[in-house]
Amino acid sequence: MRVLLFTGKGGVGKTTLAAATAARLAAVGRKTLVVSTDPAHSLGDALGVPRLTEPAEVGDGLYAGQIDARKLVDDNWLALRTHLRTLLAGAGVAEVDAEELTVLPGVEELLALAEVYQLAAAGPWEVVVVDCGPTAETLRLLALPEALAGYLERLFPTHRRVVRGLLAGLAGAGRVDRWDAAADALSRLAEKLDWLRRMLADPERTTVRLVCTPERVVVAETRRTLTSLALQGIRVDGVVANRLVPDFAGGGRTRAAQWLSTRRAEQQAVLAEFRPDVELRMVGHLAAEPVGVPALLELAAELYADGDPLAEPAGADESLFSVKVSGKGFSARYELRVSVPLPADAELDLARVGDELALTVHGRRTLIALPPVLRRCAVTDAEVDDSGLLIGFHPDPALWPR
Repeated sequence: MRVLLFTGKGGVGKTTLAAATAARLAAVGRKTLVVSTDPAHSLGDALGVPRLTEPAEVGDGLYAGQIDARKLVDDNWLALRTHLRTLLAGAGVAEVDAEELTVLPGVEELLALAEVYQLAAAGPWEVVVVDCGPTAETLRLLALPEALAGYLERLFPTHRRVVRGLLAGLAGAGRVDRWDAAADALSRLAEKLDWLRRMLADPERTTVRLVCTPERVVVAETRRTLTSLALQGIRVDGVVANRLVPDFAGGGRTRAAQWLSTRRAEQQAVLAEFRPDVELRMVGHLAAEPVGVPALLELAAELYADGDPLAEPAGADESLFSVKVSGKGFSARYELRVSVPLPADAELDLARVGDELALTVHGRRTLIALPPVLRRCAVTDAEVDDSGLLIGFHPDPALWPR
């Protein structure tokens, strides 16, 4: 089972391209579900289906659905939130504080993502294509499982032992059943978060396809997104440059022809500078809006030609982190390479936090767990090259075994 996530800056056409990709996969014999987590609810419009709710067949082997995040919150989160408030109140937290502490940011997006993977696991589909929200929302969505898992662990460490033991004892024997129910709810949430993290980080199951238009502002955001996803350990298997205007070089002297020729030249210059580390596909700016499965299949033919929309991602065997050592003892030099695409203008900050490195790129931070040997070393330098970030270390005499 494959999950393919489409995202991009708002208005670049990601919904249409996600629907076209799903239609193509179904047409070549793969049972496919295309589902939207975008609150804009435009997937049905692209498919020519008036109203999408539960997954339903909209073509031969093609199914479509819309995730209702608000309904998921009402059905799943409210009960768990009640359990959390009970635990906090039993631990001596004031009622108002308990109310605030149980409002987890992004819970709607988290439940929507969990629902996607549950549909993928439970349904008959070989491929699930996801029309995600705009880039910023998607980056937050994909970071939520790890962030909320950390929040939950700090709030209720070692869930079963602490909740069932310590808090149940504080509550008294008459309320043990309530604490057990709360502990079970917390454990289920923790297991779901762990499962989501593993699914997102598995390149054989989950990849992201970025959609952009050949404009400098949009391409700049796409570059930053490539870096952010790489740091989260989520593989991008391609970029689609949408709405490339026709080539009108020598096509006439009218104002319209000159405008199109100039616009095309600007777009080509932007794409020539872009050069992402993944496959770049291009799609022309269509005269008519592609609505309905037949029109989407025509678009997919231009996008993929005779190729496989699920071709193996380029560089699938590359490791995000690698360590190189030269020298011996206290004179040794260790180099940690973080293989992420970093543009020349990358705003980068690096800090050591215990056994981890806090790497911030363009305002987005990720924690890198250091290998055991580097935990006994001090950072000496860092530089950016064509392969990513190279960080130098040398042994710390206070920590290095003699």
